[in-house]
Amino acid sequence: MEREGEEEKKKEGSYRYWVREATSDAAPPPLPQKLTNNDVVASNAPALGSLWNQAGTWEEKNLTKWATDRLKELLGSVGSLQFSSGKAEIFDVNRCVGDAFLVSVRNKKRVGYTYELSLKVQVTTYLHTLLATNSGEWSVEEETKKVKGSLDIPEFSFGELDDLEVDVKLSDDKELSQQLKQQIRLDMKQFLEPIRLKLDQFEQELKDRQ
Repeated sequence: MEREGEEEKKKEGSYRYWVREATSDAAPPPLPQKLTNNDVVASNAPALGSLWNQAGTWEEKNLTKWATDRLKELLGSVGSLQFSSGKAEIFDVNRCVGDAFLVSVRNKKRVGYTYELSLKVQVTTYLHTLLATNSGEWSVEEETKKVKGSLDIPEFSFGELDDLEVDVKLSDDKELSQQLKQQIRLDMKQFLEPIRLKLDQFEQELKDRQ
């Protein structure tokens, strides 16, 4: 029994010795450190995505409301053009339907849109009538005629303005000859270039919203 007691004391002494050694060799507790300005800036750095998308893997923002309002504003300012057949002016954006968006993928952003347009146009043309006078001579009577029409632009998307097309429509007016109507349609095609310039401006403003 004494022998067993001595063995127990040796084991207990060995255990306590090991604990003391382990405690003395353990790493010291961490000390508080003062944050530098760089640490503060890093901790306040903005995340890549929204609060629900901190990794910035995919995020889409709808810009349709802004895009539709801006397209109407730009195209409504095209103004008038003088033609061989008279004068024409865009006075309203009858149809402006589509969508625009901003997509963020892994912190890289790109914009896009798809739209259809129809612009109301008023054409002022001049009808010339040859009349005989009492003296047997001929005179030309000029009459101003106003005709309504539209410039329809089918679906187009971001980066496709070089392929832009416009379809010209005129209201039915029996006082205009088919030859004059055809000339007015050809003249109204000249609106294509100023419209394209306005859409170029729209695309640039859309890209600047990134």
